[in-house]
Amino acid sequence: MSALRQVLVVDDDPIVGKSFNRVLSQKGYVVVTAENAAEALEKMRSQEYDLVYSDIKMPGMSGIELAEEIRARKPWTPVVIVTGYGSTDNQARAKAAGVSAFLNKPLSPEMIEESAAYAIHEAAPVAVEETPVIEEMQAVVVKERSRLANIALFLAAPFIGLLYALMLPAVGMAMLVGIGGKALMKKYPAVKTTATLIATPFIGLAYAVALPFIGMGMLIWTAAQAVMGKTETK
Repeated sequence: MSALRQVLVVDDDPIVGKSFNRVLSQKGYVVVTAENAAEALEKMRSQEYDLVYSDIKMPGMSGIELAEEIRARKPWTPVVIVTGYGSTDNQARAKAAGVSAFLNKPLSPEMIEESAAYAIHEAAPVAVEETPVIEEMQAVVVKERSRLANIALFLAAPFIGLLYALMLPAVGMAMLVGIGGKALMKKYPAVKTTATLIATPFIGLAYAVALPFIGMGMLIWTAAQAVMGKTETK
C-alpha cells in the first residue's frame, strides 16, 4: 500500500481518530483527523484525500450532510459512514448520498482495514476500452472509401462505355483480319509484307482513338485513389 494514500477521519471523539490512525498507518495510509464537517471541508480545500470516514452525529453538519457536500464538490472521493446509530433511515439517507459503506460502531481493526481497501478500490478509475471506438472509426473510413469509389465509378462509367463502344468494333475487325491474314500468309508468304503495310495505319488509328480515353480513365482512377487514401488517414 502506497504511503501517499490520504485518509480523512471526521469525528468529534478523538479516540476514534486515534483508532483509525493506529490501524491504517500500519498499512501505509496517512491518517488526518477533523472534529466536525466544517473543519473537514476546510482541509479538503487544500488537500486531496483518497477516502473520508465520517461519524453521523457531530456538532453542526451531520455526517450524511457532509457526504452530500463531498459528493457535490468532489464526487470522486469515497465516503464511509461510521456511526453508533445504525437505523434504517440513516442507512437509506447514506445510500442516497452515495456513500461507499455504512459501518456500525464498535469497529474492529479488520473492519477498518477492509473498508478502506474496498472503498479505495471501488473509487479507482476504470480503464476505458478503446477498441469499439477504433472499430467505429474504421467502419466510417470504409464507408467513406466505398462512397468515394462509387462516385468515381459513376463519373468514369460514360467514358468507359464510350471506350468500349469505340474499341469493340475495331477489336472484332482486327480479330477477323488477323484470322484471315494468318490464313493468307500461311498460303501466300508474300502477303505478310503487304498485310503489315495495310494494317499499320489502322493500328495507329486505334491507338490514337484509345489513348485519350485510357489516359482519362487513369487520371480518374488516380484521383479517386488519392481521395480515398486521404480519407483513410483522417
